[in-house]
Amino acid sequence: MSTKLRVVLNGTEVFEYEKNTRHPGKQREFLDNMDLDMDEGIEIDGELISAPDKMQRAQYVAMSLLYGIKMQSEGLISASCGYLVTRLPDLKQIRAVESGEEVTMDLIFDEEN
Repeated sequence: MSTKLRVVLNGTEVFEYEKNTRHPGKQREFLDNMDLDMDEGIEIDGELISAPDKMQRAQYVAMSLLYGIKMQSEGLISASCGYLVTRLPDLKQIRAVESGEEVTMDLIFDEEN
């Protein structure tokens, strides 16, 4: 079983994160605050979701991760990955396809490749 979360964009692996990375107290507190912020509502595909469920939150954070990778923002990448691996420990891969300004994304739980 892989201990890595992989990010695949347009068929190419662009990032991997070690799922066993330790998250000290301050980081765990920050992740909890992310949840509190999302309790206020999130926007996905132009739609405001006032009470997002676990998967909607994960989709929102995964989109933030993709943005962080594109912008080379280590803080955003670290926070997004930390959130995803602690909230969805069985997540194996984020698979995204860009087409112009649109991005479609799948959260993969059952495949390694």
